[in-house]
Amino acid sequence: MEENEAKFKKELESKKIINLGLLSALILGSIFLISFYTARKINPKNDSGIVKKETNNPFIGTTIEGRGAIVWDIVNQEVLFEKNSNLSMPLASIAKVVMALTAIDLVPQSTIIQINKEFLNEEGDTGLFVDEKWELKDLIDFSLITSSNDAATAIASITGLNINEADNLEIGRNEFIGRMNEIVSKMGLSQTNFKKESGLDTADGLSGANSSAKDVAMLFEYVLKNHPEILEATKYGNVNIRSLNEITHNAKNTNITIDKTAGIVASKTGFTEKSGGNLAIIIDPAIGRPVVIVVLGSSFDGRFSDVEILSKKTLEYLLQS
Repeated sequence: MEENEAKFKKELESKKIINLGLLSALILGSIFLISFYTARKINPKNDSGIVKKETNNPFIGTTIEGRGAIVWDIVNQEVLFEKNSNLSMPLASIAKVVMALTAIDLVPQSTIIQINKEFLNEEGDTGLFVDEKWELKDLIDFSLITSSNDAATAIASITGLNINEADNLEIGRNEFIGRMNEIVSKMGLSQTNFKKESGLDTADGLSGANSSAKDVAMLFEYVLKNHPEILEATKYGNVNIRSLNEITHNAKNTNITIDKTAGIVASKTGFTEKSGGNLAIIIDPAIGRPVVIVVLGSSFDGRFSDVEILSKKTLEYLLQS
């Protein structure tokens, strides 16, 4: 009896030793696998076997003056940076991009636009002449590059007359603004609306156009994909444009930093007392990887430095990806 009990105890001790050994092996194996997997995540290898070290997101800690902003990766449909990107804010002259989109949607780009005296009453003088005639496409380029309010009003009024078959310029202009609002509504830009085709503040002090940084990014993506010709001329610092009267106008871009921006594809500024400084651009420094950068509610000079900061961070990001 005692002999059997001693034998049983001996077998039990042996099993405990074996089980402890197996448990230790399992623990050590698990630690090895976790360490190996972690090492692969931290130091992933590419096909050539060269180890690439992960770096921090370059946008972390980025500060800008603008109240609203977004950096939108069109290809990956991804937000790289944002600040109050859904906040509706005064849009100012970025509204002219929708003006251009609406005009070519309603009438042929060869449509003749004549400059009436009353069009020249708008804020700012960009050198247009009374009774001067333009092809729509050329006047759109001129308006977007120089941010000409006179040209925007001429386009809205004459185009509105053509589609409404009216003889009153104000009726035509109001019809055109209504179509601008219809277009952005169909695009799903819920934060965007217009009271003036140029984006200027109204006579009673209201914002002539409102939008959010996100809506502007979606607008620029849409135009780039569907009507890139609208934005083509806005990537240049200076462009000579000739009216049908054989008058050559030197159109100087209101984006004073455009020649310093790598891979610039499109650009539009905006500024009023109510909006502050706005700027939206598209860059494509990696060729085939366009990114929209929008800053709203900055200062006159701050919009340029804000976009410069975000452009540099975007370049860093693209180099890592």
